[in-house]
Amino acid sequence: MDNRVNILGVYVDMVSIEEASEKIVSFLGEKGLHKVYTPNSEIIMAAYKDEAFRNLLNNAELLTADGIGVVYASKILGKPISERAAGYDIACEVLGRIKGTEHKLFLFGGRPGVAEQAERELLKRYPGLKIAGCRNGYFKPEDEPSIVKQINDSGADLLFVCLGAPKQEQWISRHADELSARVAMGIGGSLDVFAGTAERAPKFFCDHGIEWLYRLSKQPSRAGRMLALPKFGFTVLLKGRKYKQD
Repeated sequence: MDNRVNILGVYVDMVSIEEASEKIVSFLGEKGLHKVYTPNSEIIMAAYKDEAFRNLLNNAELLTADGIGVVYASKILGKPISERAAGYDIACEVLGRIKGTEHKLFLFGGRPGVAEQAERELLKRYPGLKIAGCRNGYFKPEDEPSIVKQINDSGADLLFVCLGAPKQEQWISRHADELSARVAMGIGGSLDVFAGTAERAPKFFCDHGIEWLYRLSKQPSRAGRMLALPKFGFTVLLKGRKYKQD
């Protein structure tokens, strides 16, 4: 576990965006489904309080630090992660690597029409990218078998699941043995950013780890959720070192 840091019971891989994307592309050449999750501090706090969710995250083949709070926590715990490896950034890097190859992508999530709009935008941005299919994120439990069948029938080996946490991680875990894709990534609101229906924070905010501040300025209603950040920091300071650093 030298390449992972134990943050409140969640083992986060100490990888950069480039290293994570290299791993994911290598997964595409291996058998079986590889689960990729990108927890931020809010998700890790949820896992800290919920053993089942914590075990689900730790069962992934790759967990990356999607949040500057997670990076800071790794430094506090003496096993610093080199950079924030956000799901959106990793996804972009992976798509750049697989365009023009035989690898196929499936987009799952978002409001009706968003995945299709994301497909159009991604094909402009990554000429030669193969997108095998799309499906919105509105469904009932009884719809899930047909969704799995649609994904499998498409022949996609890379699946982006954009349902928001923890729903996307739970969905991937629940169907891991049924999916024929090689990689399933939970990347939250990235689909809306791909589609252009949501705006990502400007580069300055992302580079300085204050993307949360930009989001708060645009959506003051997020103030309650932002309380999770200081709670996470205090919990890491008070209890983080009780977890063995393997």
